[in-house]
Amino acid sequence: MARHVFHFSIAMLVLTATLLACTGKTDPGPIPAPTASSAAGKAPVAVVTVPARQGDLDVVLEAIGSVTALASVEVKAQTTGVITQVHVREGQFVQAGQLLFTLDARADEANVARLDAQMARNKALLADAQRQLARSRDLVARNFISQGALDTNQAQVDAQSANLAADRAALAAAKLALAYNRVHAPAAGRLGAITVYPGTVVQANQTTLVTVTQLDPINVSFNLPQRALPGVLAGLQDGAANAVQVSLPEGRGTRTGRVHFVDNMVDAATGTVKVRARFTNPDGALWPGSFVTAALVSKTLQGAVLVPTAAIIQSTRGSIVYLAVKDKAVLRPVKVLAAQGEESAVTGVNAGDMVVLDGRQNLRPDTPVTSVTPAAKRAASSASPVPPASSP
Repeated sequence: MARHVFHFSIAMLVLTATLLACTGKTDPGPIPAPTASSAAGKAPVAVVTVPARQGDLDVVLEAIGSVTALASVEVKAQTTGVITQVHVREGQFVQAGQLLFTLDARADEANVARLDAQMARNKALLADAQRQLARSRDLVARNFISQGALDTNQAQVDAQSANLAADRAALAAAKLALAYNRVHAPAAGRLGAITVYPGTVVQANQTTLVTVTQLDPINVSFNLPQRALPGVLAGLQDGAANAVQVSLPEGRGTRTGRVHFVDNMVDAATGTVKVRARFTNPDGALWPGSFVTAALVSKTLQGAVLVPTAAIIQSTRGSIVYLAVKDKAVLRPVKVLAAQGEESAVTGVNAGDMVVLDGRQNLRPDTPVTSVTPAAKRAASSASPVPPASSP
């Protein structure tokens, strides 16, 4: 047994020597000890930092709104008759009081003429009664007639005066009926479709002739969450109505108006309240029935600490940011008060703290960092040489 062990050891030595001879390598020697850099941990992580700043932040609420006309009136005739003339075109802009339609007025004109003649007759009778009364007074003074005759003449004058007053009232009513045969625009605006033509018989207060829609000024209605209600009401109560900006479709610009109405109750189904803003619209850019994006400044956070929204990390423990403090990453929990565009108002950091903007995905607490500002990063990127294009 000992002989077999000895032969196996000799065989292993020979095999080792053969392998060393084939590779041309000698004994590697002792394993080197770890260097100081490897023992120190990871290399510093390059990050871009920006200072947290203190300033005011406008909290803007956005909602989809619908454009509604300030007034839309269905024009109807106030008398039954036949249309004799249409003075306007469909889609035309009209001014308040502009003549739109004319109806057949011959019957009403005849009635006015009859009442004019009747009133002239009663005026003549009244003048005669007044002359008779004047004679009677002279005769009574001379004792030629009795006082009863004078009273009779006075009664005739009073009756003719009443008849003349009734004639004036009847004539005014007849002229009003005559005026109903000329239909005027109740307000300035744009006409819709005209549904009648010369020869059409229209019924009083039933047949719609045309619709006039007022376009300037114009309203935009939208809904806001109930949490915005105190700020909107405060703006209305102190007289400084909240400014509303709407964005027109297809990038056709913006318009600025003012809130002038807030509904008196919150919709229980949606938790929103209806708000209406008014806009000047001389060019007709806002059209009834169209949809626009409305933006309203509900409140302003004054003196808030502002950080880039992109620097905030949503973790399982809430919102956090990383700060660069003495070349190390420091995790800091924050509370977001409001986010608006590229900036957010937060608590938990102080103005001047260097907040990590880029490279935060590679950080852990106490990770060594080397930080640069966004301006320095852009300058370094622009100074980097562009590699030459390879020749074909």
